Order: sequence, then structure tokens, then C-alpha cells
Amino acid sequence: MQKIFYKKELLIKATQQRKGANNNKKDIEKIQSWLNLFAMQNPGSGTGTGIDGDFGPATEKAVLNFQKFNSLPQTGIVDQTLFNKLVTPLKRAFEDPISGNNLRELILNTAKNHLKNRPFELVINNQSNSGPWVRSYMDGHEGAEWFWCMGFVQGIIDQAASIHNKNFKTLMPLTYSCDTVGTIGLQKKILTRYQAARTNPALIKPADVFLIQKTPNDWFHTGIITAVNGDIIETIEGNTNSDGSHNGNAVMNRIRNYKQSKIDFFSIESLVK
Repeated sequence: MQKIFYKKELLIKATQQRKGANNNKKDIEKIQSWLNLFAMQNPGSGTGTGIDGDFGPATEKAVLNFQKFNSLPQTGIVDQTLFNKLVTPLKRAFEDPISGNNLRELILNTAKNHLKNRPFELVINNQSNSGPWVRSYMDGHEGAEWFWCMGFVQGIIDQAASIHNKNFKTLMPLTYSCDTVGTIGLQKKILTRYQAARTNPALIKPADVFLIQKTPNDWFHTGIITAVNGDIIETIEGNTNSDGSHNGNAVMNRIRNYKQSKIDFFSIESLVK
């Protein structure tokens, strides 16, 4: 795999606790982030707390609640063993075995596995597009200006391609830009314009990448196609929400009508062969 920043998100430098001698602000922010992500999926857990890098009484109580919710010894202390439990969704998304008879199936199953583990962004220091999931897809970058839909797409393709010992960068360069991928698609003649796709839906295949047009040479959102049915495509996409925003906060399975939207399609076929 080329995109391996996620491995740094699985570790803390030292045990963290209230008034700990080895407390580290970045490690505490990681812990607080995962306590909040856990609270989103388990609203009754009582683990939601501020993300400020300070292991104060609120963070200690959130840790105690996490331990209680998971029937663990209630110490209020986070060592690497406990942190491993907090980051389980990220580890599963990137390291669970993925099966598939070919690269297209591997891409789809990889995307589905990430979706199952519920990637979600956080707001840290008043900046959206932040948190461990965003940093993992964006190679450490985060913050309001770091739209992460292409980082998600490339993370999925990279993970799947590596199973077949293929380098996704033979298909597209490492980038976070929809415009860069769209331009490469035009240059390589592997980008199907929306007009052609509407006329011939057979040109659209599962595991290809969709790119939503703003203008013919400007694209602002992307994701992975999971199915084509009539006038619609089913997708898995990052940095979106229930409204289909290009700057949402989650990875979601969505449905889009490609015959009513200007959606171009980037083929992965050259990587499949």
C-alpha cells in the first residue's frame, strides 16, 4: 500500500492519564477524538467530550465510561492496549482481509468494509474535515480546506490494488484533487463524459470512479460506483452527507441519478488488466 498514514493513527507514544508525567497533547487529542467517535455510534455510552488535548476530569470520566460500557477495568487510564480498543474501527477498515475474484470486486468489498466501520470527520480547533479518519485518507492533512472525497477514493483503490501487488499510481497520481484526476482521465482517454454515459450506460461499470462536473474541466466531488440500475448509480463516497454534499462529514452509501446530473466516469480498466 502507498497510503499508510493510518498506521500512525493506531498508536500513542505513551500511556495517557489525568496529571500524567508523560501526557502528550496530540495523543490526548487522538484519545478524545475516538471517545467522540464511539459516542456517535453508542449515544448512551457517555464518552463524548471536548477535543482540546487536555486530559482533565471530563476526559477521565469519558474514559471511565468507555471502560464501563465495554466491561473493562475502570482505571481512567489509556495505555496502548486500551487505545487499541478505541481505534478498532480504523484498524478493521484498513487491515481486515478482503476477498474478491478480481480487482473490481476487491475495490467494492474494500469500500463496503470501510463503510461498515463508519468513517466520520470531526471538528477540531474549529476546523471541519478533521480527525483520524480524515488524516488517514489524506496522508496526515486535515482542516476545513482539506476536502477528503478523493483521498477516500484513492485510499480504497490503493488498498484493493495492493492485494494484487498493483500500484494505483499507474492509474492516477497521488492527489486530493478531483480536477487532477478528471484531467488525467481526459488525457488518457479513460474519462466517459456524462452525455455519452446517458446514451450508453454500459460504459459505466462498478468500481469505476464518478466525478461530478461544475464545468467541463472542473469537478468538485467523487466516489466509487457500486452498481448501475436504469437511470441511477449506487455509490460509496466520502466527505458527504444525506443531501449528497461535496463537503459533508461521513462515508455513505448513496444513490444518484446520473441522467439528471452532469456526472463523468473515470474507468479503472487499465489497472484491472
